[in-house]
Amino acid sequence: MIAWLAELLVQFESGFNLFQYLSVRTIFSVLTALFLSLFLGPRLIRYLQRMQIGQTVRDDGPESHLSKSGTPTMGGLLILGTVVTSILLWADLTNRYVWVVLFVVVSFGIIGWVDDYRKVVRKDPKGLIARWKYFWQSLIAISTAFFLYMTANIDAETALVVPFFKDIMPQLGMLYIILSYFVIVGTSNAVNLTDGLDGLAIVPTIMVAGAFAIFAYVTGNVKYAEYLHIPYIPWTDELVVVCGAIIGAGLGFLWFNTYPAQVFMGDVGSLSLGATLGVIAILVRQEFVLIIMGGVFVIETVSVILQVGSYKLRGQRIFRMAPIHHHYELKGWPEPRVIVRFWIISLILVLFGLMTLKIR
Repeated sequence: MIAWLAELLVQFESGFNLFQYLSVRTIFSVLTALFLSLFLGPRLIRYLQRMQIGQTVRDDGPESHLSKSGTPTMGGLLILGTVVTSILLWADLTNRYVWVVLFVVVSFGIIGWVDDYRKVVRKDPKGLIARWKYFWQSLIAISTAFFLYMTANIDAETALVVPFFKDIMPQLGMLYIILSYFVIVGTSNAVNLTDGLDGLAIVPTIMVAGAFAIFAYVTGNVKYAEYLHIPYIPWTDELVVVCGAIIGAGLGFLWFNTYPAQVFMGDVGSLSLGATLGVIAILVRQEFVLIIMGGVFVIETVSVILQVGSYKLRGQRIFRMAPIHHHYELKGWPEPRVIVRFWIISLILVLFGLMTLKIR
């Protein structure tokens, strides 16, 4: 919006041209989301406390988590609100990729909100029934993938980019829709599973979003794309502003979510953030790199799959509890130690993901 206004006003005052620069708009996107989060956070927390919208802790979980019972949840509303506001203010709203991301953010946020509402307000421990949650996630993901496939203008938008190989970029055809579906739904649920400790999910999300800002910029710049042997997609550079909004909102939320947390993001935050990272990875054609950089999310998901599979097939559990962060808690690790070590692992994996830009 502001970029559009600046374009109109620059004819009267050349200084408004500043707001047309991508770097400036990205910085303002980060700061807008951050300061809005810091300003609105305490107010949202007080409202959630007044409405008694608090976290319910399972009896079979780690004993240390019992003290978290009643901590305000659905704090993801803060993330979604500030992300959407910042994007609408600073992104180029003529860019269809921006609207695709906004659609995914809001749609998956609604699914998470319904799930949280049923769990916390209606006191239904199951929340939104799993099959209906999966149905709506699938419908939104397939709709998004189909729209992107049908509106693709160049071959690069539907090519599969394989890390470390500059000459392997096969056209996916209709497989693009299937791959995109699994990336969006899978990442959404992976981040949701990771969100079990204070700040555990939001910091890797910030790191991955920061790395994707770099991918978006170089993918949308013809010179850098040619130099790095990655496909040039001229509309992706605007996603840098989107990633900036996620970073700012994430940092603002972390202010209140760091150990000991004053608020949890709930499914309204985790499902939406995960799906957003997934769709950004699709837009910049870096689905495989998402698996690398989001390795913590992958490990958490795989630990649940292995735990359930082992118990059903052999009647034995592999881990003391899944997702795997609870396993380390039950081994005696203090919660902050688990959190920070997972952050360190996430940082290492993000750096490995960035290395794929050069090593080809």
